[in-house]
Amino acid sequence: MLSFLRTVRSVLWGFFGVRRGRGYDADIAHNKPGPLIATGLLMAACLVIILVFVARWAVNAAL
Repeated sequence: MLSFLRTVRSVLWGFFGVRRGRGYDADIAHNKPGPLIATGLLMAACLVIILVFVARWAVNAAL
């Protein structure tokens, strides 16, 4: 569970786009590329789905 949370935290930092060198080095040392890619794709898909629902809600509310 701790590994999953560390992976999610690393992906969220990647989405935000700001990471210090020491944190980046720790992420690279503790995370494997496969889970990082899978978590990133899953979180990106969730973000797109949320944005679509918000856009539909905004359009329907404006009508």
